[in-house]
Amino acid sequence: MMFIIFIIFLSLLLSLFLSKVRSGKGAEWAKLFRIACVIFSASFFTYWFIKKSAVGVVNDSVALQVINKLPQPLDFYVININDASVNEGLEVQHIGKIRPEHYRIEYLKMDKSDEYWIAGYLGKKNMVYFSQHSVPNKNIDQIVEVQNYINQSVKLSDKAKKQIEVYSYENIKLGIWVTLDFLLLFLNLVLLLRRKK
Repeated sequence: MMFIIFIIFLSLLLSLFLSKVRSGKGAEWAKLFRIACVIFSASFFTYWFIKKSAVGVVNDSVALQVINKLPQPLDFYVININDASVNEGLEVQHIGKIRPEHYRIEYLKMDKSDEYWIAGYLGKKNMVYFSQHSVPNKNIDQIVEVQNYINQSVKLSDKAKKQIEVYSYENIKLGIWVTLDFLLLFLNLVLLLRRKK
């Protein structure tokens, strides 16, 4: 994903420089390239945002329902523990902020795993909840009620915290590149649509 977004950034940047080519043999090709870059970029981001926004059931997954029974809203993450033989590492998913007496459903791909962790944050860096769960039967959906501020394992929660920090950093980095792409897309669109005086 990051590679495609970086390629879009480079092509939109090149397209911006090509907007200076207004006469000669290359002017028509430059304009065609600019139009193609804008159409491709707009199509890619439209598809990506629709895909990210659509809540779909994942095939062969376990539905996890996290219920917040605490008096404060918490920001929850699920860490899926993949088998070491298949993939060393932890897969982090951000469930989102859950208000008191509300729940959120997440679909976990458990074909390479039989364990997951749940981490709850109060604020950005204050982990106030950590629990470890095994999935003995992958045909039964999971329900987790968060009723206490607990940390079942300090060692595992430290490991989860590092993975969540890496996940958050990657999301921030991705957000910066997407913002730059949108800025360049907007500039290219304005330059393409403006009329000659």
